Amino acid sequence: MFAVECEAIHTFPDEEGGQRSRPTCVDQCLVVARPDMSEILFVKTSSLGDVIHQMPALTEAWRMRAESSFTWVVEEAFAPLVRLHPAVDRVISVAWRRWRKSVYALSTVAEIVASVRAIRARRYDEIVDSQGLIRSAVIARVAHGRRHGYDSRSIREPLASIFYDMRYSISRDLHAVERNRILTGHALGFMPQGAPDYGLDRAGLAVSDRSYAVLLHGTARPDKEWPEANWIALANVIGRNGLDLVLPWGTSAERERAERIAARHPRAHVGERRPLDAVAREIAGAAFVVGVDTGLVHLASALGVPLVAILVHPRSRLTVPVGSGRIAVLEARGSLPSVVEVARAVERIAP
Repeated sequence: MFAVECEAIHTFPDEEGGQRSRPTCVDQCLVVARPDMSEILFVKTSSLGDVIHQMPALTEAWRMRAESSFTWVVEEAFAPLVRLHPAVDRVISVAWRRWRKSVYALSTVAEIVASVRAIRARRYDEIVDSQGLIRSAVIARVAHGRRHGYDSRSIREPLASIFYDMRYSISRDLHAVERNRILTGHALGFMPQGAPDYGLDRAGLAVSDRSYAVLLHGTARPDKEWPEANWIALANVIGRNGLDLVLPWGTSAERERAERIAARHPRAHVGERRPLDAVAREIAGAAFVVGVDTGLVHLASALGVPLVAILVHPRSRLTVPVGSGRIAVLEARGSLPSVVEVARAVERIAP
């Protein structure tokens, strides 16, 4: 399933009478923690779903290396969410999504220089780039320390692997959460075990005692949207149970759609646009969440909130929402999931 690049190879018989080989260091590297590790840098800048998928690896590293200090380089919009994780000691924000629109502006150059200085301000014992993109690999290369990442066969941008000191072959047939956990385990010297733990305390984050559901109707791609008429019909079904409905939004188009949906239901609410930590607290307090394919759906699953995920666009099983709460995933198979199907799914997962 995975291997470490190493020159010392041990050959041993497999269960079928043949021969298999692996590096002689694997058993020690995966199980024995090195006590001299104190400063660890994670590079996972975006997107929201990818950032959330890295959290179980961080939680596990925190438990296995309690003496270590953890720094995370992340896109500025996601920094408030990363700061909610109790293991994070330091967050370094980058703004590539904004910088690329004005790369040569003096203000942009000044921000890039400041971020580079922050990244290079200390020496790290281990640097883990679980993003696997050229831009994230460059960040890892800029930092001081031993750099770990996927090998060229294990990532979408193979050229990124040349920036790493240690490269690992990890199956692309694994869920993204497990790939991150395995990579981190290789880099920090432990074997991932048990179910993923995102490290987010739902009870501690929830800020409201009222009963409400969250409808995540917005997504970055139009081909992932569920029809507005369906959301209106679903809101009417859910509203019969006396629940308030909360409709978050991130763009002006999403706000307009949220307002049209809310106009058809007296208990639906459309608030102001808020940072991710505030959105996380709102989702944490929900009785359940219904959403299309968006990063906030993964946040709901990370918090353990009962969830119905409507996947309109064909999606790999390797990135579906996973978590400790009840989750129903409805995929489009020839036709979109109907309002009736979604309502029945809500009945199955709702407390």
